[in-house]
Amino acid sequence: MTKRTVIGSATMVLAAGFFVLFIGGGSRFAIGLTLKSVVEEFGWGRSELGIAVALFQIVSAACLYVAGRLADRMNPRLVLGGGLAFAGVGIGLMGLMAAPWHAVILYGVVFAIGNGAASIIPVSVLVTRAFPRRTGLANAVVSSGMSVGQLVGISALATVLVAIGWRSVFFSLGIAHLVLVPLLLLAIPATGNDRGGRAAVSPAGLDTRQAAGTRQFWLLLGVYALCGLDDFFVSTHVVAFGQDRGLDAFLAGNLLALMGLTALIGVVASGAWSDRSGPVWPTAASFVARVAVFVLIRADQSTISVTIFALVFGATFLVTAPLTVIFVAQSFGTKHLGALTGLIIMVHHVFGGIGAYLGAAAFDRLGGYDLAFAVMLSSNVLALALTLGLRRPTAWHATV
Repeated sequence: MTKRTVIGSATMVLAAGFFVLFIGGGSRFAIGLTLKSVVEEFGWGRSELGIAVALFQIVSAACLYVAGRLADRMNPRLVLGGGLAFAGVGIGLMGLMAAPWHAVILYGVVFAIGNGAASIIPVSVLVTRAFPRRTGLANAVVSSGMSVGQLVGISALATVLVAIGWRSVFFSLGIAHLVLVPLLLLAIPATGNDRGGRAAVSPAGLDTRQAAGTRQFWLLLGVYALCGLDDFFVSTHVVAFGQDRGLDAFLAGNLLALMGLTALIGVVASGAWSDRSGPVWPTAASFVARVAVFVLIRADQSTISVTIFALVFGATFLVTAPLTVIFVAQSFGTKHLGALTGLIIMVHHVFGGIGAYLGAAAFDRLGGYDLAFAVMLSSNVLALALTLGLRRPTAWHATV
């Protein structure tokens, strides 16, 4: 295989992974975008949809781990293609829901299974194998698909929401998923690039059981659990919160889209930074920024403060996503990269479900998000402390 062919194949992998995450980046925020419209039409409580979001986080989290194990053993394009098809059916049928249990089944189970499979885990495995050098930057570029999808997708969907209604938001997303499936299968070869890195050098590292015996493993789980708690609290409730504070539906929806722009800046910067100094410092910086904006929103909830909160939080939103594989590779090796990365992101998503439901329950009981903001502020202080504890990586190479 010539050098030009290898570069071309790697570029196709990068492009395919980007578009998978682009579609997912818009889709997983759709329920937050439509939350207020749906509950007002049917007269539901926000916690009734919050249950669907919480279940989505749990089911998709479990599928992340399964997808990671499958990506270690087979061509990840099959995992991604099947996941896209399943997710498209689930999110598309959300446009027909008429009862809370419809959202629980379609969003919380069907879409969750597909979204967990067509996720950053198999994409990161593909990209890490295709780009053994500058791994942090390559994963940051592909992960930016989520933020670009949030920026472009949510902006477009906010227009659809205002012009046509919330049902068309879900129909559009279902079609987009299904159209991408054949394009993905054409872009990623059935064999070759995804296994090329393995053929040259047999990977080494700890398996899940061995990794669980290290201090680094539990620190990583703690960091990603706390990160997920506030990630999905904010993404699920920021549009509704903005509307509560006086923003109209279009402006609030575009605020979520603009968070995608700041997320794009944050994720690319963190990937380049991690290639120079490792993943700890960009992760710590993101938690410092989060502490600052949660302090701000606790003190003042004016339109300006809500905007600053959303945009600064957005810049931190995807910082840890491309760094997961870096943390895992440095701490435990690459032999079980998919499984370990999937397990860590699984914990992130489970706690994300808790955060999403906590926000909904706090609002329904107290009429506002103040208690939830206080919990998130405390969680970020703890996450910062745990991140600084990751400065000493596990010497996995000495034990295998």
